[in-house]
Amino acid sequence: MQELTKKIKEFNEERDWDQFHSPENLAKSISIEAGELLECFQWNSNYNIKEVKSELADVINYALLLADKLGVDPEKIVLDKMKITAKKYPIEKAKGVSTKYTKLK
Repeated sequence: MQELTKKIKEFNEERDWDQFHSPENLAKSISIEAGELLECFQWNSNYNIKEVKSELADVINYALLLADKLGVDPEKIVLDKMKITAKKYPIEKAKGVSTKYTKLK
């Protein structure tokens, strides 16, 4: 991931785009691109994989830039969150169900 983040940063630096990449703007961009990703699935399940990949790449791109801007390691924060989620959703209660953790039996 570090190599990918480096390439994304170099791409943006070559274009002098970092000036627009405040944490707030990057968070907005993630939301906007996530909406565009969701739009690929609007109305039916016959999605265009090329469009989905393009929008997913935009979401990942902005997420990695935001992590870098905040000085956090994307891999570490994902793994840390998985530990928290594992406690909320123990296998014996959550396997095969989509129930919110507060309603698991």
